[in-house]
Amino acid sequence: MHDLLISSLRTLNSFLAAGIAITAFSLLLYALSFNLRDWVARSFTIILACVVTVFVGEALSSVAPTQELLEFWLHFQWVGIIILPAAYLHFSDALLATTGRPSRGRRRIAIRLMDLIAIGFLLALPTGFLVGPMVAEAVPIPHLQRTGVTWVFALFYAIAMLVSWINFWRAYKRTVTSTTRRRMTYLIAGALAPALGSYPYLLFGSGIAARSPLLFWFTVTFSNLLITFLLVLMAYAVAFFGVPWPDRVVKRRLFKWLMRGPVTASTVLVLTTTFRRLGVRAGVDLSAIIPVIMVGAILLLEHLITLVAPIWERWLFFGKDRSEMELLQTLDERLLTLGDLQQFLEAILAAVCDRLQAPQAFIATLGSQEIETLIIVGGEKSLKNEDFPVSSIRAAASDGGSRPLFAWGDYWIVPLTDLDDQPNDLIGLLGVWRHPDQELDHEQLDDLLLLSRRAALAIGDRYRQEQAFSSLEELSPEIEMIQRLRAASRYAGTDVLTSPEIPIKESDLSSLVKDALTHYWGGPKLTGSPLLNLRVVRQTAQTQKESSINALRSILRKAIEHVRPEGERRFTADWILYNILEMKFLEGRKVREVAMRLAMSEADLYRKQRVAIEAVAQAIIEMEQDALREGSLPGLDDLNFKQKIEEYARGGVLNGE
Repeated sequence: MHDLLISSLRTLNSFLAAGIAITAFSLLLYALSFNLRDWVARSFTIILACVVTVFVGEALSSVAPTQELLEFWLHFQWVGIIILPAAYLHFSDALLATTGRPSRGRRRIAIRLMDLIAIGFLLALPTGFLVGPMVAEAVPIPHLQRTGVTWVFALFYAIAMLVSWINFWRAYKRTVTSTTRRRMTYLIAGALAPALGSYPYLLFGSGIAARSPLLFWFTVTFSNLLITFLLVLMAYAVAFFGVPWPDRVVKRRLFKWLMRGPVTASTVLVLTTTFRRLGVRAGVDLSAIIPVIMVGAILLLEHLITLVAPIWERWLFFGKDRSEMELLQTLDERLLTLGDLQQFLEAILAAVCDRLQAPQAFIATLGSQEIETLIIVGGEKSLKNEDFPVSSIRAAASDGGSRPLFAWGDYWIVPLTDLDDQPNDLIGLLGVWRHPDQELDHEQLDDLLLLSRRAALAIGDRYRQEQAFSSLEELSPEIEMIQRLRAASRYAGTDVLTSPEIPIKESDLSSLVKDALTHYWGGPKLTGSPLLNLRVVRQTAQTQKESSINALRSILRKAIEHVRPEGERRFTADWILYNILEMKFLEGRKVREVAMRLAMSEADLYRKQRVAIEAVAQAIIEMEQDALREGSLPGLDDLNFKQKIEEYARGGVLNGE
C-alpha cells in the first residue's frame, strides 16, 4: 500500500510538472501576443521562459528511458534556474519604474552585475563546477550532487530574490487605489511560485527526503498545485500592464486563453498517458486508439468551452455592467448590415411582383439630392438614377397628399416614409411596373402598401443604425484616449492624468501618419487613429464645423501641401516626395504603377516614401506647435514640441510603456 501510494504520487507529480510547463508556456505566448510592448510584461516573459525550462526538464526527466537522457534533462533544468534570479531583478526593476520610481543608475548597475554573474554560472554549468554528477540510485528520485560553487549560487539566488522582494514592496507602497493595491498583492503572492518552486532543494535536503519519501511526495504534490495557482495569479496581475482594454476584457481574454490552452492541453495529456499506461499494464496495444482519444478530447473540450463561455463571462466578468454587456453581445445578431438590407428588400420586391403579376419592381433609397441605392428585380429594362430625379419625385409625393401611390411613367410609385422618426420624411421609393390599362384591386393595393411599410421600416432602421455608428465613430477617439489614460494610471499614479491631453510620442508620429494616409479615404487606421486627439485636429473640426475624421483628412492634406515645391507640378527630382504622397495615398495608385510613373524601383520608392512620410509628420508637428501656442496651455508655451510630446507620453499611454 505504501509503495502504491508513492507510485501514484510520483505519477501525479509527473502530470503536474508537465501541466506547469504547459501553463507557463501558454502564459508566455499570451504575454508575447498581447502586451509585449510593456516593460513589466517583457520582463515577466523571461521568468515564464525560465519556468518552462525548469518544469520541462523535470517532466521529461521523470520519463527518461536512459541514464544519459536523465542526466541531460537534470542539467537542462539548471539553465532556467540560473537565469531566474536575474530575471526577477529585471522584473522588480520594471515594476518599480512603472509605479514612478525609475532607476537613477545604481539599481541599473547592480542588475547588470547580477546579469554578468548569471552568465558566469551558465558557463560553469557544463564544466561540472556548478553541480556535480548525478546520483542515479538516490531515494526518492535521482538528483545532481552539490559542489562548493553550488553554495555560492545558493547565496546569489537568495540575495537576488531578497532584493527583488524589497523592490516589490517599494512598488506596492507606491500604489494608491484599492484596485492596484489588490492586484499588486496578487502579483507579489504569485511571484513566490517561480522563485520557490523552481529551486532544486534535493541538493541540500536529499537526506531528509530519503528518510521520509512519502512526506516528500506529499510535499511536492502540494507544492506543484500551489505553484500552478500562484503562477496563474501572477499572470493575471501582469496581464493588466501595457494594455488599454477595460478590466472585463483582460479577465475574459485571459480566462478563455487558459481554458483553451493549459486546461485543454493538460487534460488531453492526462487522458492519453493514462490510457496508454493502462494498455501496457493490461497487455493490450492501444496505440491505434490513442489518436482517437486525443482528437475526441480536444473537440469535446473546445465545444464545451464554446457553449459555457457566455455563461461564465456573464457571471464572472460583467458585474454591474451585465445588462449593457449582454446587449452588446447580442448586437452582432441584431445588426442589419447593408447586405442584409439588400437581401430583405429583394425579397420584398419578389413578393410585390408575385402579388401584382408585374414583370419588374424596384426600391430606391433617397439621399438629400440623389438616389443612394437602387435595387431592381425582374424585367429587361435597365433603370438609372437619372430616371428618377429626387426633387421631382419629392414634389410629386407632396402634391399627392394622402394618396398612397401615384403613377410615374411606366411605374406605380409608392413613397416610403420613416414610420418611427419623422413620418413626413421621404426616405425611399417602391416602384412596380404597370400596364397602361391596369387597375389595382383592393387586395392587391393592401398587399402593396403592407410590403411598402415593411420596406420603409427596414430602410428607416438602417438609417438610424448608421446614425448610431456615426456617433460611435465620433466618440471612438475620445473613448480610446480615456481607456489608455485609465490603463496607464493603474500603476503610474495621477501624474498621467494631470499631464496634457495628447498621449502621443513623437517617435510614433511617423508610423501613425503612415497608417492614417494608408486609410486616407476610409478605414480603421484613419477613424481610430490617435492623431484624432491632436489639438490642431480638434481646432480644425471646431472651426470648420465638421467631423474630427474629416478634420484629420484636412490636416493630412495640408501637411502634404507643405512638402510641395513651388511652381507647376513636374516629375523631376525635387518633386519626388510630393508626387509619391499625391499618387500613392491621395490618388490611391498601386506601388508598381507609381514606381513606373516616377521611373524608379519599388525598393527606392519605399525609401523615398519613408522620407516623405517623415516630412509630413514634421509638418504636423509644426501645426500642432502653433495650435498649442494659440491654446496657451499653462506652463507649456516656453517648451519645444519634442518636450511637449514627451510630457504627453508620461506613463506611455500610447504604447503602454
